[in-house]
Amino acid sequence: MADETKNETVSDLADLKDIAADAPQGDAADIAAKADVPLREQELDAQGRAYATGRRKDATARVWLVPGSGKITVNGKDQEVYFARPTLRLVIDQPFAITERQEQYDVVATVRGGGLSGQAGAVKHGIAQALAKYEPALRSTVKAAGFLTRDSRVVERKKYGRAKARRSFQFSKR
Repeated sequence: MADETKNETVSDLADLKDIAADAPQGDAADIAAKADVPLREQELDAQGRAYATGRRKDATARVWLVPGSGKITVNGKDQEVYFARPTLRLVIDQPFAITERQEQYDVVATVRGGGLSGQAGAVKHGIAQALAKYEPALRSTVKAAGFLTRDSRVVERKKYGRAKARRSFQFSKR
């Protein structure tokens, strides 16, 4: 008789409703917040930095994040020098703006491949990943903004018999 009470079987949807009523209410984030336990642990290296890799188009960025005054260095140069266009600097600052952490972290990034726009997107992706590793509580904010998802769109390859990827050569009637 004792075995029957421990082993509940669901034969109808009404039974499932009764069992679900016994479960704690709320999602995992709410339950973890109430228990004061972070969903993830802070991931830091030996120097106390958060490391992440960001990618966009053909560009790959290695990003190190450390608390500081907000200085961003890309390939050994200041961000104003490396990314001369203000729109590219705006792209890089988006993860800090959405988490309200402007001028709180120093960023050191090395970027390879692609053009400046792809490199800026790769650095943004890397900063967002590193922020989520340094402060796990910010992960939901950064993820909701879509910054943790790698933008996988790349240039389509050129096909033979075509001028570009899809464009045909100009038709000549004569």
